[in-house]
Amino acid sequence: MASLTKSEWVLSWSCRIVAAVILAQTLFFKFTGAEESIYIFTKVGLEPWGRYGSGVAELISAMLLLTPRFAWVGALLALGVISGALVSHLAVLGIVVKDDGGLLFGLAVTVFVASAIAAFLHRRQIPVVSQLLKPPIA
Repeated sequence: MASLTKSEWVLSWSCRIVAAVILAQTLFFKFTGAEESIYIFTKVGLEPWGRYGSGVAELISAMLLLTPRFAWVGALLALGVISGALVSHLAVLGIVVKDDGGLLFGLAVTVFVASAIAAFLHRRQIPVVSQLLKPPIA
């Protein structure tokens, strides 16, 4: 994080907090078996294990997003999990699910964008990417 400017640091934390809060607030619905969650995962053919698995992955990514040293891991994990949600919306569920006005889809897009920005800001911490970003040795 030392290589981030002050404005990048603020943007990073803002994006990470937004993504983590959205991911964390869905956990209650997934783990308690809320009607909407069961409907969604039944419709995509992954009930109940997909619901539990994605909930665990979202919990881990939310915790990592809020840990400065591992923010890049949390951002990449969140991108992976939320990409699955976006594909499910676009391919199976539709943008509006159970008359939610597209709220779940909008939250998924928000998490995707926030996580993508966080991953970009922390790209120098990602082992493979950091090696590619190093200047060549003369």
